[in-house]
Amino acid sequence: MAVKYYDWVEYQSNFRPDKIAIKEISSGKELSYKTLNNRSKALAGWLQKNGLEKGDRVAILSNNCAEVFELEFACGKIGGIELPLNWRLTKPELEYILNDSSPKVLIYTTEFKDIAKELLKDCNINKSLEIEENNFGSEYEIAISENNDFTTIECTHDDLIMLMYTSGTTGHPKGAMITHRMQFFNIVNLASTARITDKAVQLVSLPLFHTGGMNCYANPVLHNGGQIILTKEFDPGKALEIINNPDYGVTHLFAVPAPYQFMMLHPDFDKTDFSRIQSAGVGGAPCAEIILKTWQDKGVEFSQGWGMTETSPAAISLSGDEAARKIGSAGKPLLHTSVKIVDKTGNEVKKGEVGEILIKGPNITPGYWNNEEATKNSFVDGWLKTGDAAQMDDEGFIYIVDRQKDMYISGGENVYPAEVENVIYQLPQIAEAAIIGIPDEKWGEVGLGFIVLKESNDLSEEEIIDHCLKNLAKFKIPKSIEFIDALPRNATGKVLKRTLREKKLGKSAPAIS
Repeated sequence: MAVKYYDWVEYQSNFRPDKIAIKEISSGKELSYKTLNNRSKALAGWLQKNGLEKGDRVAILSNNCAEVFELEFACGKIGGIELPLNWRLTKPELEYILNDSSPKVLIYTTEFKDIAKELLKDCNINKSLEIEENNFGSEYEIAISENNDFTTIECTHDDLIMLMYTSGTTGHPKGAMITHRMQFFNIVNLASTARITDKAVQLVSLPLFHTGGMNCYANPVLHNGGQIILTKEFDPGKALEIINNPDYGVTHLFAVPAPYQFMMLHPDFDKTDFSRIQSAGVGGAPCAEIILKTWQDKGVEFSQGWGMTETSPAAISLSGDEAARKIGSAGKPLLHTSVKIVDKTGNEVKKGEVGEILIKGPNITPGYWNNEEATKNSFVDGWLKTGDAAQMDDEGFIYIVDRQKDMYISGGENVYPAEVENVIYQLPQIAEAAIIGIPDEKWGEVGLGFIVLKESNDLSEEEIIDHCLKNLAKFKIPKSIEFIDALPRNATGKVLKRTLREKKLGKSAPAIS
């Protein structure tokens, strides 16, 4: 029997109505749990009045703002499905997603008005609302100020609450189906490891269209009655300013490695007081040890985790107690998650051997929207094939080696770029580093390093390669180095290695895998 979905913002509104749930930095707006719930109910009523039925999608194109959560909770009340859109995508990319998901409504902030108007016309979306910051006469504010009664639609944990489209590094993006069950078990899995209680105050700077922004740890914090501080986008100086300010009282952080790295490089980093931070999590990409150690040296309990959109996202986490002893490890499977590491034939590998992570549990997506083939190809005997390479040590701690697709084979040996990048980051002159594999007549593939130096620092190609030779097996050494001004990154800060390959090999060149 399916478990009923319970409305946690309704609960918090009754239990701690006056507590501030969300603070927006850009607008200065503060929403109590009661206000957040009332606005969500009003939006639910407007959506129903405009024809939204259970299972219908509502897209939102916006920077980080409280309305993203208002829509989420409104959908939970009436059985709708929220579709957060990546605002960095081009119109053709957004058009593909909207045509694939067929939302009934598009909600957008005024910054994206021009592209939103084009999408409404070209994707045959009839209903829309425009959000304008601090304008109570905007379409959105007028809509939720109306007398919008709604009929609660009962949902179960099997029902969808969200569609999150993957980045689409190969081919078109796929819409990962996010259920109420996935969200609930992600909250349970993270609450204990990240120490999330009603006292938690999290700075949320990752984009909310990304599972890391939405679910690490924003939704768990709101579920537990804590507070989130929202910035529209990540800015290292602003983030450090907020962390340093005791009036905000930030206790929790989460990001992919890049924002932590950018904060480290900011001149205010050494002047920032991190003593109030209880938990700082990192995931989404392999994290260089220099980043981990630098933050730990600041007294921050800084630990890695691993997950993906399809795992809601938390799946593996390193407890704070083990963070220093097992630096570099993603940890162990979380409470309600099963993990195994297998070879290409599907057999589990021995401890210390590299294989692909397979995962299953109540936090795993049931599949991809409108894409039975992708769903079928992503599962084997109920296990989700992640495409991530990892190894397990004798104590059961898992180390993420790299994405399988980023691995290349040089002279018959597997090379995982993250390992090489980790060694290069040991050089103090390095600001950013990325390794890709490129074709080579003699070895099949060899490494090419893209390097960004810190301002006013000098370092030669020979010095980098010499450092690698002292710390890595010869087959792992990049054959050449190219110095560039900045690495291409997506909205969450992940390095776009596909773009680097295209830069070197041309757009027609296939991705190396």
